[in-house]
Amino acid sequence: MNETDLRHEICRVGRSLFERAYVHATAGNISARLEDGFLITPSDACLGLLEPENLAKVGLDGCQQSGDRASKTLALHRSIYREDPMARCVIHTHSTHLVALTLAGVWRREDILPPITPYFVMKVGHVPLMDYCRPGDPAVGAQVAQTIETMRARATPIRAVMLDRLGPNVWHETPAAAMAVLEELEETARLWMMSTPKPEPLSEPQIEELRRSFGASW
Repeated sequence: MNETDLRHEICRVGRSLFERAYVHATAGNISARLEDGFLITPSDACLGLLEPENLAKVGLDGCQQSGDRASKTLALHRSIYREDPMARCVIHTHSTHLVALTLAGVWRREDILPPITPYFVMKVGHVPLMDYCRPGDPAVGAQVAQTIETMRARATPIRAVMLDRLGPNVWHETPAAAMAVLEELEETARLWMMSTPKPEPLSEPQIEELRRSFGASW
């Protein structure tokens, strides 16, 4: 996808997320990797009202080259891109059920949600919880980078982390694929929060079948 098409795709995904209430007001941001740098949504921009020409373009050195002022989360996004060569798009939202989950209490720190559906295992995988940091705190980038490295060493690569009280960061090869990860993650949080009593996780034999059949990395 060339830069022009990628700019339009970021705006399309942002509008879709906003219209379906995955983001609200000026919360959330989207970035994408280019050969010569990155595109990222502007600071305090509404994802439902993005314009392709206003997206910030940032060089590989982190210096802004054009567009409106880059989101304050740029450092975190760059940390993810450095640690995961597969990542071509990063999306951050303040999705309602995921933030509510951190307020109510996650399943466990290493996995904010249990593997309760096959598509959560296949499409999302493990989602660790990050310590609370203020929005834009550069310290969270180091925390996320260390987590990606640790999970990769365990042969269970991740494509999402949860920022305590703030929301998820998800990444994938395209904006559409990253949005699909976010959608599945938020839906699983919604199901978990709605369920009383809480459902049992999938069994190890059931998860192993998903590994064999679909390459799930759980």
